[in-house]
Amino acid sequence: MEGRLATGLWVSAYRKRLELAGIPAYVTARGDDTAGAVLVKLATMDGQAVLYQRSWDYETDGRHWTRLAEGPEPEVDDSARRQRGMDPDLWVIEIEDRQGRTLLEEDGLA
Repeated sequence: MEGRLATGLWVSAYRKRLELAGIPAYVTARGDDTAGAVLVKLATMDGQAVLYQRSWDYETDGRHWTRLAEGPEPEVDDSARRQRGMDPDLWVIEIEDRQGRTLLEEDGLA
């Protein structure tokens, strides 16, 4: 069985990877350090954004990142706020990258 990394540690490690790649990232909502879920918002600096959530894939028995919302940034922000309203333990990380890089596809981030 796969061990789970505490969310606070995962967030710190993810932000460090982004920093090393020159991608600005901010924690806009801090959730539970131990077991909070994470949303990642990508703002492409053109008024558009994408919101990602980690989901369980029952076919592969593993986790992967899926798009929860995309479109005008204010609408994506509203979606993140609604999710946070339903789950106060939820973390929200915002990335600003014109190229659309999130690094979520890298090993160890699922």
